[in-house]
Amino acid sequence: MPDLRQPNARGLFGGVFARGGVEAGDTAWLQAMLDAEAALARALERAGMAPAGSGEAVTVTAQAANFDPNALGELAALTGNPVPGLARELARRVPQTAVSAVHRGATSQDIIDTAAMLLARRAIEVILADLAAAADAAAGLAADHRATIMIGRTLLQQAVPVTFGLVAAGWLTSVDEARDGLAGVSARRLAVQFGGAAGTLASLGEHGGRVAALLAEELSLALPVLPWHTDRLRIIDLGAGLARTAAALGKIARDVTLLAQSEIGEVSEGPSGPRGVQGTRPSPQPPRRGGSSAMPNKHNPVASVAILGCTKQVPGLLATLVAAGEQEHQRAAGAWHAEWEPLTALLRLTGSASSWAAELLPGLTVDGSRMAANLAATKGLPLAEHVTSLLTGVLGATQAHDLVAEAGERAVSAGLPLRDVLLSVPKLEERLASAGIMAEQIDSALEPAGYLGVTDALITAALKAHETLTLPEWPYG
Repeated sequence: MPDLRQPNARGLFGGVFARGGVEAGDTAWLQAMLDAEAALARALERAGMAPAGSGEAVTVTAQAANFDPNALGELAALTGNPVPGLARELARRVPQTAVSAVHRGATSQDIIDTAAMLLARRAIEVILADLAAAADAAAGLAADHRATIMIGRTLLQQAVPVTFGLVAAGWLTSVDEARDGLAGVSARRLAVQFGGAAGTLASLGEHGGRVAALLAEELSLALPVLPWHTDRLRIIDLGAGLARTAAALGKIARDVTLLAQSEIGEVSEGPSGPRGVQGTRPSPQPPRRGGSSAMPNKHNPVASVAILGCTKQVPGLLATLVAAGEQEHQRAAGAWHAEWEPLTALLRLTGSASSWAAELLPGLTVDGSRMAANLAATKGLPLAEHVTSLLTGVLGATQAHDLVAEAGERAVSAGLPLRDVLLSVPKLEERLASAGIMAEQIDSALEPAGYLGVTDALITAALKAHETLTLPEWPYG
């Protein structure tokens, strides 16, 4: 648990929206830009276009701690982005012999786009680790509760029985698919950006292509066929991979908030923490998870709520990236700039949601007895479909449907179990008896465990897919 006595370095809302190991703030951006500049200096030296030792000199200097992001932000107002000020400051700090290796052949967009790729790769590594932990926990829930029967719900209404294991298997499959998609983006779509003023690398003459290749090698990024200054599909694909992940996590969190409602109570989040002993002076304790400022009795599903707080912001951010994909000629007038903050927020929020999920699922408490009680409280009505299928063979589809529908209406209006109505109302009982349907058959049709279809096989398939999942690997070093 974090030390709540220490100030949150990520701001007032950072504990919710900047949780976990993803770094996407000013310092992370600054270091990524400096990493791009340093790699360019090394590539230029390797290509014979900068003095020996200049790459190392720039690399040593290119550390975020040596620069003031606030001052660079002020300078950005003069040029529309922070790179010109950063390049000048970097050149001022390196030895004179290395100045020619600073920013040579590059344009500002080369540095920021390449930094975005580095930032994304580092963030995805953290997110994938959290998703793996969440997926493993979901797999454990699926295996442990494959036979824990509960009521299924469609359109927020009671449907037919399912098992909690199947619910968890659904979570597992979606998280694994999100992992696969995000790993695929990392492996195939993160590429160096290096095109110079208008994508021709004219300032480097015949050496431009080699420097670009060496830069990609230095950063272990893909070398694209062409500079992608105004081809923003890589950014959109990255945003989409993050949005898919957020969607998968949001689904889990929404299910948990619904199942954890007081009136349902089928799951709850992990331990709420110490509360002190009644009648004694409580010792200082950190605030318990899930508490309310007004209602001390509450145990709110904080992790799920936090995940939803993150994921609900994501669609609008992705929409901005897609809208910014239309960019003019060889350099956009504003659309490129519009990407920076939404992309930063997408990385941060997806990272935070993943971190919350990695804690939520391993600590989830499942109340099988409450699930059984809630299912029993339905008085057999969710099995009406099964009863109808039993009767169809002897009465025909229409008569079977009408008979069970009438029984269901009587059961609801009288507050009686469906079985009692079917076997106690003379009119219905006579029709069943004339069709040769006995009470034992009705009882069998109303047994939830007998109407789960291929649930067990589906859970097994999900677990097998998880166990054999092989994520796309980064092929560039």
